[in-house]
Amino acid sequence: MSAQPTRAQSQAVSLVRRRPLQVRLRDLRVSGWLFLTPLILLNAVVVLIPSIESVAYSFTDWTGLGAATFIGLDNYTKMFGNSDFQSALVHNVIWTAFFLVVPMTLGLFGAYALLRIKRFAVAFRTIYFVPYIVASVVNASIWRVLLSPDMGLGRLLGINFLGETRWAFFSVMIVNTWAWWGFLLVMFLAAMQSVNPSLYEAAEIDGASSTRQFFSITLPSIRPTLMFLGLMTIIWSFLTFDYVYILTQGGPAGSTELLSTLLYREAFTNLRAGYASAIGVIMALISAAAVVSYLWVRHAKDWEM
Repeated sequence: MSAQPTRAQSQAVSLVRRRPLQVRLRDLRVSGWLFLTPLILLNAVVVLIPSIESVAYSFTDWTGLGAATFIGLDNYTKMFGNSDFQSALVHNVIWTAFFLVVPMTLGLFGAYALLRIKRFAVAFRTIYFVPYIVASVVNASIWRVLLSPDMGLGRLLGINFLGETRWAFFSVMIVNTWAWWGFLLVMFLAAMQSVNPSLYEAAEIDGASSTRQFFSITLPSIRPTLMFLGLMTIIWSFLTFDYVYILTQGGPAGSTELLSTLLYREAFTNLRAGYASAIGVIMALISAAAVVSYLWVRHAKDWEM
């Protein structure tokens, strides 16, 4: 037998029900902001404040220690006229273009093939996803051995993959692709599984081939996911550091230098933290431009995630 509410409890419930809807909604918004406050403060401490400081230091001559001397736009002027920065920027553009084409294509067609596999489907997904979840230090170390001229493929083919300028950049991109494309495959597969099966059934009745179904049904249906992963690929391509630094440290002769490795070298080897901050600002602006472009296209096309 359930307990009967007291008179005070009944009055409290009645009072809440009589409160205007706008007041209750306002209280919910206030509660929401209260729950978000710790996260906002944390982001301000670890993201916002360091970002503002980086922008400020980009206008200074600073070694990373001691006082900073304001020099205006000198770091930016030197940066755009510096051959190392120009080379690293070109490498980043090539890197981004490569990863927008090769891993994305492998992920798309790999997911489309797995979509039609019924037996051992989970095993295949796990195998393809494993390189992505393994630490980049482990992956890169394994590939350094495989590509070494003293053993593995390097010795078999007589090629110093990571020590020759004509092979190093391409080799690093292949290694990173091996670790990255499994993630794209799983993401594309999840998007493809949400496509209405009746669309494929209707296409088969009309005699459409698998290739026609892929380009006419699958791609348009997963376009928001495709665009989002393309955006993240651009951003992550300009933030790539670990594989390049572990495998080649930007060498040989700067042939694999990216903006991230150049920033690291200027800040911690050459002790030019102000100049490195200017490079970081340019990298942030490039990422911001990619995000704004994506949001504009998504709004213009009225795409929903």
